[in-house]
Amino acid sequence: MTIHVIGGGLAGSEAAWQLAERGHEVVVHEMRPVRGTAAHRTERLGELVCSNTFKSTETSNAHGLLKAEMRELGSLILSCADEARVPGGTALTVDREIFSQGVHERLHAHPRITVSREEVTALPDVGVVATGPLTSDALAETIRARLGVESLAFYDAIAPVVSLESINQDIAFRASRWGKETMDGAGEEGAYLNCPFTKDEYEAFIDALTTADQFTAHEFDSVPYFEGCMPVEEMARRGRESLRFGPMKPIGLRDPRNDSKPWAVAQLRMEDRAGRMWNLVGFQTRLRIPEQARVFRMIPGLADAEFLRFGSIHRNSYVNAPAALTPHLSLRDAPTTLFAGQITGVEGYTESSATGLLAGINLSRMLRGEEPVVPPPTTMMGALYRYLREADPKHFQPMNANFGLLEELTDVPAKVLKDKTRKRELYAERGLAHMAAWRDEHALGTVAV
Repeated sequence: MTIHVIGGGLAGSEAAWQLAERGHEVVVHEMRPVRGTAAHRTERLGELVCSNTFKSTETSNAHGLLKAEMRELGSLILSCADEARVPGGTALTVDREIFSQGVHERLHAHPRITVSREEVTALPDVGVVATGPLTSDALAETIRARLGVESLAFYDAIAPVVSLESINQDIAFRASRWGKETMDGAGEEGAYLNCPFTKDEYEAFIDALTTADQFTAHEFDSVPYFEGCMPVEEMARRGRESLRFGPMKPIGLRDPRNDSKPWAVAQLRMEDRAGRMWNLVGFQTRLRIPEQARVFRMIPGLADAEFLRFGSIHRNSYVNAPAALTPHLSLRDAPTTLFAGQITGVEGYTESSATGLLAGINLSRMLRGEEPVVPPPTTMMGALYRYLREADPKHFQPMNANFGLLEELTDVPAKVLKDKTRKRELYAERGLAHMAAWRDEHALGTVAV
């Protein structure tokens, strides 16, 4: 039997790999380049269209714990990310070109995977729908009609990228907050470039940012932004100090020019392995391009910035999972038609990949006559799935991995739990132990990567 995976992004690529490694014939249907999207630039599988980081690798961080759990199950996406890694401190930051090329080549080289370039407008009877936030209108309409509920939508905002040569490094300085994150193999040198603001510079920047011209259309009149991807100008409108206590917080940093604490800081993160491109961290935006150039060049050190990529917005559609899908994220009347990735209501590269991984595992199990399984909610993966199953369908919103999703710790003294770092370490220890036990209980093993 041939299994059809709709969508060649992170979740679809992970699902296809898991299925193929378990002996199934898989066709990956990817509509690019037959039909493009507002965000993709290439036809490669696994292309990253927003940030170039999979976030933390530390298990005391929710995203790090989820990665560690995925490694227990043999994640293709994390294997390719490791191969494409660039300096980013404790974050799994990648050269997006090397990463997508790695995913693309792995899938095309697999003897049980075929890639078909076409737009699919019908749901597969046996397969995985992983079309992501940019699902085509035709397929989205099919999904809405089949589910009987309206899909929800929000808009992702993408941050600009500037060239290293255009950054004034007499002003911008390398450092990470409290010196925690360093460039791999570079000793004390920080993983970020920091542009320090005086109070007057910050106030002028906020004035320009909040009055700058934005892309406007009737469909954007009331944009239900996901909090994790809030455009910088929207954050600024919430209050003049919002950015200074958000992505521009100066705590843990000192300006080496005068050994003083800046009033605010704009941080830039390496975008590519060669270190030629730098991403403005937290500066997702929907400003018009001329306004981006004008306003962001007010950032100290970026007066002559060369923008290699301007910020933009794109539609992000997702289904109301608790109202419409089963616990293993399938159609309720068709358990072998599974959904994976951001279309299920998870937000983030790692989270999307995790749902693709589990979709591949569960579809393989069902085709062998076994029941689908979901990790316990003491694991980060299981906690995400529980959220998608139990969230209030009337107010369902996309969700990132976070420790608030996990089952509370029991049999731990209250005084120990007051130490937040130790509490997170205990969450991670329990989660990884339970993931290993769950994997062994269901004889899931790991697949080759």
